[in-house]
Amino acid sequence: MSDPTSSELPNTAEAGQLSYAIFQLARAHRAHAAAMLRAMNLHPGQELLLMQLFDHDGRTQAELLERAGLDHSTVSKSLRRMQEAGLLTREPASHDRRVMVVHLTNAGRALQEPIADMWRTLEQVSVRDLTPDQIQAFTTCARIIEKSVRDHSRQSPGE
Repeated sequence: MSDPTSSELPNTAEAGQLSYAIFQLARAHRAHAAAMLRAMNLHPGQELLLMQLFDHDGRTQAELLERAGLDHSTVSKSLRRMQEAGLLTREPASHDRRVMVVHLTNAGRALQEPIADMWRTLEQVSVRDLTPDQIQAFTTCARIIEKSVRDHSRQSPGE
């Protein structure tokens, strides 16, 4: 049986080696993070919403959507699940009943340290074979690539 983590590049991906490496990295990283989140009864992406609320409780649903970088349906579904799990509450804003304000419950606040621990552990696993200079260079390159992809995605389809 072949190793699914093999670095062997499919012929079709030869012209996109970096993109293929990013895809493989993102898939492996997300799978590891998802397993860690499952241990806290969370789904991937929910921790991102909680992290935003840890920094500023009482954000609107629209603010969470923008800050977490998730799509509308994912945020709505995640917030509903998290509310059902007793991690947060959602209520209409006093200034506009159409705007939903999200607040942590005590159970939601209690996840701050476990989530911080999870991210520390994930970081340690991710960088264990890298030097501090490699970590900095990779982080810088990753942010540049992310900006390039986001900027391109914002362009009109005809460009």
